[in-house]
Amino acid sequence: MKNTMTLWAMFGLALYSCGHTAERSSTAQTALLPIEEAILHDTGGFYYIDVDAYPADDASLPIGVFDSGTGGLTVLDALVRYDEHHNANQSNGADQVPDFSRETFIYLADQANMPYGNYHAEQKSDLLVEHTLKDVHFMLSGRYYPQATAPDPTGRKRPVKAIVIACNTATAYGKAAVDTFMKKAGLNVPVIGVIDAGARGALAVFEPGESGSIGVFATVGTIASEGYEKTLHRIKSELGYTGDIQVYNQGGHGVAEAVDEEPDFIDRKATIPRSNYRGPALGHASYPIDRTLLDAYRFDFTGNKMLCDSESALDCSIMQLNDTENYVRYHLVSLLEQMRKQGNAKPLKALLLGCTHYPYLTGKIEQVLNELYNYKKGGEYRFRHLMNETVHIIDPAENVADELYAYLNQRRAFNPSGDVARSEFFISVPNTGNKLVKTDRAGHFTYEYKYGRNAGEIQEYVKVVPFDSSNIPAETITRMRAAIPQTFRLIDVFNRQQQ
Repeated sequence: MKNTMTLWAMFGLALYSCGHTAERSSTAQTALLPIEEAILHDTGGFYYIDVDAYPADDASLPIGVFDSGTGGLTVLDALVRYDEHHNANQSNGADQVPDFSRETFIYLADQANMPYGNYHAEQKSDLLVEHTLKDVHFMLSGRYYPQATAPDPTGRKRPVKAIVIACNTATAYGKAAVDTFMKKAGLNVPVIGVIDAGARGALAVFEPGESGSIGVFATVGTIASEGYEKTLHRIKSELGYTGDIQVYNQGGHGVAEAVDEEPDFIDRKATIPRSNYRGPALGHASYPIDRTLLDAYRFDFTGNKMLCDSESALDCSIMQLNDTENYVRYHLVSLLEQMRKQGNAKPLKALLLGCTHYPYLTGKIEQVLNELYNYKKGGEYRFRHLMNETVHIIDPAENVADELYAYLNQRRAFNPSGDVARSEFFISVPNTGNKLVKTDRAGHFTYEYKYGRNAGEIQEYVKVVPFDSSNIPAETITRMRAAIPQTFRLIDVFNRQQQ
């Protein structure tokens, strides 16, 4: 199956590359979005890039990876650890030397504008597309702000030879726009998204004639796009699978936000229910906590991990999640309840983590799935008939690595003398120098401002600055150190170089 996926990756990349340069003349007259106009034609503006001078064929250039936050570091970590080939001759088989060890990476977390998953619900998908194109602009450009207080972007970085969109929501809503922009610009810079890669990974656990279910656990925005569901059915058909493979979607409302410590969804200092809370709750219109399922959820109430207006959980009239594990518990029970009510659901064999923040929680996800497999109600197993005893957790990052390797190998674009230890890490912060920007006491965009902006109003909402302890929450740093130690070491090296 590994070789099959690699062949598909090469086929897709070949389609991208063939005749690409010639397409510019036929697309140059296509109407430009305002951000595209700023990048391609506003020579005196912040976003302008001289695409005619872009060094796309320089193999020594770094590889860009971006996400709406720090979750995409799980994708980068998969690239950093990837070892499926012999570096000397590119033949199959691990050689104990990571395949991208001579590549350098540039990572961007668009933390100021996250969560991307909420833009669709706020009817601002066009603004999400614009954010995604701005992320691409950063990768292609050569400037950044050395710190949040710097008045000018005097930092210098190299452009990139390939881009990985590590964000599922950005892939679902923005990748087609990015591909179109690359054609308009005449840039031969490949863009790899996580959705196709993840779908192939989920299908790989099935035999060609086997039936079963795939659960897609992703942001609300990604689920609403139907990106994974459509892609799973398309690739299932392309690969000739004949079994009845069902797809069940669970929008993980609040999970990515809780991982990134967004105060509208989690506040570790809170001791009582909060008025600004936006996560699942009793009586929530779309994501209600069901009192009859409290023994299935098995929420952890210790240490204010649940916020309740009563000393007894059974007497709560207000109940709010305040811990990442409790978010996982709520959504996995909700997924299985959805399947149970369907009536004819095939057993869950794969759970596709359709958000890059979720792999941080893999251990908790596995633990809760095991608990639910063994959960009894009235002496009977409530969910066992809906689950394989072992549910495969699918992290699309490994399949992204396959596709990136296939591209570099096909184009002979491996860096001959680079060093992964020279990788760079950047994050967006609100641009308080922009008088239109509105922030809260914590220095984040207010919710109303973040989702009240309109696409086409081209301005610098954010500054992109290097990672440091002032713009990464301590809890996030602790989680990264434990979950992605190799990439965390690269971040640590980068931080020391900035001092």
